Amino acid sequence: MRLVKKLTSFFDRIIVLMTILAGILLVFAMLIISGAVASRYFLGRPIGWVIEISEYIILFVTFLVAAWVLKLEEHVRMDIVLNQLNPRTQSMINVITSGISAVVCFILTWYGAKVTWELFQTGYFTPTLLELPKSIIISIIFIGSFLLFIQFTRRTHNNWGSWRASRAKKRGSAGSEA
Repeated sequence: MRLVKKLTSFFDRIIVLMTILAGILLVFAMLIISGAVASRYFLGRPIGWVIEISEYIILFVTFLVAAWVLKLEEHVRMDIVLNQLNPRTQSMINVITSGISAVVCFILTWYGAKVTWELFQTGYFTPTLLELPKSIIISIIFIGSFLLFIQFTRRTHNNWGSWRASRAKKRGSAGSEA
């Protein structure tokens, strides 16, 4: 049990570090975009690589923060319908949706790793101004999806525990009424 707590704590630290990295990337994007606007306006010379780097930053930020947002339960949900149901039914729906999401993230992780490895082996570079290795850019899909897979698995487990607890509570209250 101590190992599980250590792994959970380690995972939580990783997703916080990923979120901090995303914040740093956003500040960097803000600075380079501001610099590019100033360069174009005052010097009449645009900085060509800014748009490309900004696009990559948007991709990275999306996958870096997804697991953290899920951990905080801040993803978009259909609360209007879900809040009308009893807690036991809510827990079961959360188990089902989290389990399906974990499977989808696992598939995305698998194919993201496969494509990243193929791009790395072939040495493919982006046909853009910077000509960056495509494997570095695509690797964030594998990394972010893996972290999201773990978080959805944790969420499934937690909701399963909530469902079982509500089921046991319902049985206990039914037994005391008899």
